[in-house]
Amino acid sequence: MGVLQKILWTQHATRTTSFGVLNPAICIVKRTLKKPASQTRLAEVGRLEPAKADSKYETGQLFLHKIFGYRGVVLFPWKARVYDRDLHNPNKQKTPAATAAQTTTNIPNAGGANVARGKTSGAADKVETAGASTKSPLEESSDTAKSPSAENTNTQTPSSNTADANESSTKEVKGKVQTFYQVLIDSRDCPYIRAQTEAVTFLGNQDSNRSLYAIPGLDYVSHDDIMPYSTTEKTPLQHELFEKFLGYAPDKDPPFEAKDTLKTWQEKNHPWLELSDVHKETTENIRVTVIPFYMGCRETPASSVYWWRYSIRLENLGMMTVQLRERHWRIFSLSGTLETVRGRGVVGQEPILSPRLPAFQYSSHVSLQAPSGHMWGTFRLEREDGHMFDCKIPPFSLESKPEEPTNANSGQTKNPEE
Repeated sequence: MGVLQKILWTQHATRTTSFGVLNPAICIVKRTLKKPASQTRLAEVGRLEPAKADSKYETGQLFLHKIFGYRGVVLFPWKARVYDRDLHNPNKQKTPAATAAQTTTNIPNAGGANVARGKTSGAADKVETAGASTKSPLEESSDTAKSPSAENTNTQTPSSNTADANESSTKEVKGKVQTFYQVLIDSRDCPYIRAQTEAVTFLGNQDSNRSLYAIPGLDYVSHDDIMPYSTTEKTPLQHELFEKFLGYAPDKDPPFEAKDTLKTWQEKNHPWLELSDVHKETTENIRVTVIPFYMGCRETPASSVYWWRYSIRLENLGMMTVQLRERHWRIFSLSGTLETVRGRGVVGQEPILSPRLPAFQYSSHVSLQAPSGHMWGTFRLEREDGHMFDCKIPPFSLESKPEEPTNANSGQTKNPEE
C-alpha cells in the first residue's frame, strides 16, 4: 500500500485513519466512520497546499501528519538539534529495500505543486487520563512498572561496563538544526490513529509534587512530516484549546492567528515544553528516533528526584514485516551507577511494523536521584522470516536545567517503560 494510501482515496473502511482524497490532491476529505461500515460517508475538509522546503510554517497552519495521518494545527515552532548517527557512519549503506521504501510518490495538487505521500501510522502507548488535564501519582506514571527482579534489572558499577558505556554514549555525532512544531491534534481523529495522543506530560506544582499531568491532543511534529492544507471553515479543528489559543483572521494566511492566551501559555510552560535534541539511528532498515524532555525536579526529605520524559518512534523502512519482542536499556547516572533494564515489548505491547503500518510511537518516563545521566540500549526484533536481530537505540543525554536544585549523592533510578 502506498505511503499515504490511508489518507488518500481508499475503498477500505478500516479504523486506522479518518482521511481520504477524492481526486489526488484536488480536495481533502474526512472519512466519517459509522456502524455498519456501509454507512461510511466522505466530506470535504480542505485543499492540499504545496509543502514548504525552505521556510517554516506559521502559527495557525492546518496540516495532515505524513506518518500518522491526523489533522492538526501549528501552534509555534521549536529549533532542535538532530543527531543522526547514520550520517556519521560510513559503514551504513541503504539497502535496495530501504531505498524503495523511502521513495516518494509525487501527487500533483490543485496548484500544480507536488505533495509527497507519507507512511501510515503505528501503535502507541496508553496513558491514563481523566479529562483535559489529568493526574496520577508519580509512582504510577510508570504504572505498568515491574520490580527490578521482574524486569531483570540490575545496578552495576561502571568499572565493568566502561567499554560499553563509552562505545554507546561518547561517540561524537554532530547535530544539525531542524525545525519542529508544537501542534494540536483534532480530537475527532484520536480514536483512529495509532500514535499516542496524550504523550505530553508535566509535573504538578510544588504543593502537589506527587502528581503527573497529561495534555490530550498535544504533539511535536518535524517540518518534513507536515502536509499543509487550507479550508474556509472558521473552526476546522476540534480541540478544546483551539479557540482559546487561535483566533480567526480571514485576511491573513493562514487565516488563524495566535491569541494572547497562547503566547502567555508558551512563555509560562516553556521549560517543560522545550524541544532541544533529537537522536536517530537505523539498524537493518529499522529507524529509531528518540526525543528526551526534562520535566523538573521534585524534592523529598531524603533527596532530590529529577524527571524526564522521552518519546520514541520506530519506523520500518524495509519491505519485510518485523515485530518488537524485547527491550534492553542501560541507564547511567551522574553518580557513576549503571543500571540495566530488560523486559518483554514496550509499555505492555509487542508492536508489529509492516510495510502497510510501518510506524510505532510511544512515550515513557525515567527519574534519577542525580541531575544528569544518559540512556541507550537495544530493541530485539523478529522478522517475518524468523530472523532475530537487535536494533540500536541511539544514546541520549538526560540533562537537568541549570536553575534546578541538584543532588548527585545518589544514583538510584526509576525504571523506564512501564
